[in-house]
Amino acid sequence: MKILNLYACLGGNRYKWDEVANVEVTAVELDKELAKLYQERFPNDKVIVADAHQYLLDHYKEFDFIWSSPPCPTHSRAIYWGFGKNGKNPIYPEMSLYQEIIFLQHYFDGKWVVENVIPYYPPLIPALKRDRHLYWTNFNLPNVLSEREVRISSGTNEVKKLCKLHDYDFYKYKGKQRTNKIARNLVDYEAGKTILETALGIMKKQNEKQTNIFDL
Repeated sequence: MKILNLYACLGGNRYKWDEVANVEVTAVELDKELAKLYQERFPNDKVIVADAHQYLLDHYKEFDFIWSSPPCPTHSRAIYWGFGKNGKNPIYPEMSLYQEIIFLQHYFDGKWVVENVIPYYPPLIPALKRDRHLYWTNFNLPNVLSEREVRISSGTNEVKKLCKLHDYDFYKYKGKQRTNKIARNLVDYEAGKTILETALGIMKKQNEKQTNIFDL
């Protein structure tokens, strides 16, 4: 199963995919330090340092399943409450999120999911809300993606708690981004596993129906 993992970060979503299927993953990440750490974590994956938005446009036909987690800050309620609504350097929301959703809806024949935060505005395209995330997909998701919960608040123990939750030492990261931001951005690996299992199950059923048609 050929998978494209866009804006891969440290592969929170990808961590348990090998338990689901025999996967061949191409990960795209622009931050060179994150890309290096991702490669160390998943040595069998193909890691590309590039603009994920453009890579999707150029290579989408090569994959069976695509996961995209575009940058979320310009859509987040925290940014809006802290800056925009209070008049402190408001910024435009980055619309590449919706570009990718529309593109995948109309051009990609495989299964796909786009993940992002719950925004400060009503989503422009209907999405499925699961925990603190929104998911746009071309297949139905279970109502519960993960039973794991952890209360995270800013402070000295935040990153340590997230290290335990994600089974990863975020202190390895020596790049320019904040460590707690990197840690917060990771999708729970149990949610990533459940989503891939769901997509794979649907694909198998579709293949079985197609086979049965040819058997008639």
